[in-house]
Amino acid sequence: MFAGWLPTFKPQLIESLKTYTLSDFRADAAAGLVVGIVALPLAMAFAIASGVSPQSGIVTAMIAGFLISALGGTRLCIGGPTGAFIVILYGIAVKYGVANLLVCTFMAGVMLVLMGLSRLGQIIKFFPMPLITGFTNGIAVLIFLSQLKDFFGLPVEKMPSGFFATLQTLSHTLPHFAPLSLGMAGACLAFILLWPKKLNALLPAPFVALILASLAVHVLDLPLATIGSAFGGIPQGLPPVQGLVLDWANLSNLLAPAFTIALLGAIESLLCAVVADGMTGDKHDANQELIAQGIANMVVPFFGGIAATGAIARTATNVNNGARSPVAGIIHALLLLVIMLVAAPLARFIPLTVLAAILVAVAFKMGDWDIRKALYFPKRDTFILVVTFALTVIFDLTVAVEIGLLMSAIFFIQRMARNTGVHKLEPDHGFLFERHSIAGKTLPVGCEAYRVEGALFFGAADSLERIQTSDDQVRVVILQLHRLVMLDTTGMLAMSALHDKLAEAGKTLILCGAGGAMGQMLVDAKLATHVGERNVQPDLAAALVRAEELLRTKMV
Repeated sequence: MFAGWLPTFKPQLIESLKTYTLSDFRADAAAGLVVGIVALPLAMAFAIASGVSPQSGIVTAMIAGFLISALGGTRLCIGGPTGAFIVILYGIAVKYGVANLLVCTFMAGVMLVLMGLSRLGQIIKFFPMPLITGFTNGIAVLIFLSQLKDFFGLPVEKMPSGFFATLQTLSHTLPHFAPLSLGMAGACLAFILLWPKKLNALLPAPFVALILASLAVHVLDLPLATIGSAFGGIPQGLPPVQGLVLDWANLSNLLAPAFTIALLGAIESLLCAVVADGMTGDKHDANQELIAQGIANMVVPFFGGIAATGAIARTATNVNNGARSPVAGIIHALLLLVIMLVAAPLARFIPLTVLAAILVAVAFKMGDWDIRKALYFPKRDTFILVVTFALTVIFDLTVAVEIGLLMSAIFFIQRMARNTGVHKLEPDHGFLFERHSIAGKTLPVGCEAYRVEGALFFGAADSLERIQTSDDQVRVVILQLHRLVMLDTTGMLAMSALHDKLAEAGKTLILCGAGGAMGQMLVDAKLATHVGERNVQPDLAAALVRAEELLRTKMV
């Protein structure tokens, strides 16, 4: 049963190690160390924003980052917690608790593995860019709103998960902001956004901001909330293995959020792979990447980790710093392990306000805020972008993706239907000078010919109803199909109905030009038998010969 699936499990690491050299290791080590430094503050910030402890973020970046690099289908992609998950994970943690969040992550991992084994790695092709841009911008807005509590030092224990509830809480508490928190966060945000790109390659701005802010809090004894005061610091040492607690009462309710995590994880990881391919010229194995993402998300919950996927910014950092193989991602994970073993106690000095500033910077950078582009989009695409954005912000990412995909499908069907046409062929229109005709040949008396162009599917099958042959002299109707790009069951049923209607009127339908897979469809669906084997011809010339034969012998 599984024999057909096993060959798809081909990690890129195995291929890379076949020709691996010491020079490759030096390049990977340098890139992996930089990426690890970048990942540290982001992992903690993403975890806190998701409603869990900062060590959960580090554990996720460490374990999931290792597994995704070791088992993935890309050469240079970096995996770990990302900003895209924050809104979803926080909502699950608030509504169902952290224990159920871990169960959700495991379930999402199973779904991702099944996607990869089922060869659904091309899923990204089914998500139009206006939809992806819409929900990405929506997530960025929600991340921004969620960080205002620590950014301003607001006197609220925990932010609510709903959009309107968040706005209500902010409106009540913003007048009571802490100037010191705002000053520290504003300074850190300006530092991150203005840090020179040339220096960023060696000293990532978020890491430098975190170090400087932590030193300021410790040396000046500033009264700011820190990881130590809020979470008791980060435990030193390897994370313990823990079992998952199944909440049978809520297990069915966790399916929808788990699917949302899996879907978003698939989209993010495959987008990350596409970005990496564009930077390196590689070609990723999408199915293998989904399997690796799934395995990582199945493992991290047992160590208290949260959902992980491909991280575009960290992947770009990896590529730009000269990484050559998945070993760089493994080194980045090992660096985080060393930090947990050696430097974890120092994390208690990190102020929450600097982590909020880091996430606000992430929100600014992850969104595409150039609204001038929308002026050049087709109106339907702009509509999809705006609606998806609004639904993501106001309601839920799952609702936004579902409705966005539905709208995209409807608009696509409409466009395909508009491009489908049935045209009557006339000798004086030059149809006989096409490559399928015989020079000098004319339509015999008693014969009409029509050409179907575009897609004959459920949204355009009624196009054949335009064929009206009320003229009693017309005894044969030719339907030319060589410009038909798509045919489905509804289209074939429409051709069968046309044949039946013509037969009732004593007329014969001839099909021609359906070659390759489309011609095979006519045979497999028994339509060729229904119309008559001799009334299915390879081209227009043969169809005209058959029409003359029918008219001559009056076999109509």
